[in-house]
Amino acid sequence: MSTPSPTYDFTAPLWRWEAKDEATSGAWFFVSLPFEVSDEIEVVAAPGTGFGSVRVEVTIGATTWRTSVFPSTEQKTYVLPVKKAVRAAEGLDEGSAARVTLSLV
Repeated sequence: MSTPSPTYDFTAPLWRWEAKDEATSGAWFFVSLPFEVSDEIEVVAAPGTGFGSVRVEVTIGATTWRTSVFPSTEQKTYVLPVKKAVRAAEGLDEGSAARVTLSLV
């Protein structure tokens, strides 16, 4: 019998990644995980294949989806990408506080 994955609840601001060429690559938005959540994930999760990513299921508001969190040397924590469809559905703009429920998958 497998142990259920831990679930984390937190609120954090949405921020825009300053891409080198936003005109061609588009704007990317993220939420930085709290340091204590990032530390716990680092301990319990086996890193995925891409860039040390970890697969997660996320809920913000009424929207739930599966994605990955990525370690960020700039932020010194994992960061969660928030796609445009989620931002639009939940009325999130840069700087908005996002209420996040996150679990490992």
